[in-house]
Amino acid sequence: MTWETVTLEWDDDGAVATLTVDRPDALNALNVETLEAMLEAIEEATDGDARALVVTGAGDAFIAGADIKYMRQLSVEEAQAWGELGHAVADAISSFPAPTVAAVNGYAFGGGCEMALACDLRVAGESAIIGNTEIDLGIIPGWGATQRLPRIVGDETARRMIYLGQRLDAESAAEAGLFGEVVADEDLRDVATELAGRLAAKPAFALQAAKQSIDQSYEGSPRAGLDYEKRAFASLFGTHDQREGMEAFVEDREPDFE
Repeated sequence: MTWETVTLEWDDDGAVATLTVDRPDALNALNVETLEAMLEAIEEATDGDARALVVTGAGDAFIAGADIKYMRQLSVEEAQAWGELGHAVADAISSFPAPTVAAVNGYAFGGGCEMALACDLRVAGESAIIGNTEIDLGIIPGWGATQRLPRIVGDETARRMIYLGQRLDAESAAEAGLFGEVVADEDLRDVATELAGRLAAKPAFALQAAKQSIDQSYEGSPRAGLDYEKRAFASLFGTHDQREGMEAFVEDREPDFE
């Protein structure tokens, strides 16, 4: 499929899909059309069995936020539907069956920050600036930041970012735990794609089990998460990748995963 404001590209091996929000004239601000296109693109990447997904923005911004011109006149009922649409996209990224990598270039404010938070890993260009700035609009984050941000940066930092609308530069955000690495702007896409390629080369079922087990740690009690981990761990035995990985280790060679 093709969309006006989103592109989906595949690497030569058909293993890594890259979703780019492509509204550079609007700093990739998210409107209804773009959010719906993102949902369709994520579904296409899922159906194409992508083994890793990169999310980024075109031009000089990752995603500068949501479309404020659209939001400013919403009724409570309309805001509920708008929030549900944004949540649907963030949840689709978060629950993607393979690892997801945010390549954060330039501005990532409000809803843009929330899309980055929904990814498993985040790489930033040195000019990146990120923050949940909704408080200055008289609202709070509505697409998941109140839940995801504290898990990543801790309670105190998350409250300061959300209460004060703090904007962090790339290095400060990395120190807070928001970014796993910061690279030169011109290298960002290559570094994120290379990271995604390394993830795609890992055993897919094991990665999926690891992702689901980590996510489970945020659902319910720690005991429920540990029980889930035990089941997921055991379920991988007898798979091709488990046998190949262990045989390759014993035989001192590189594994050939499916």
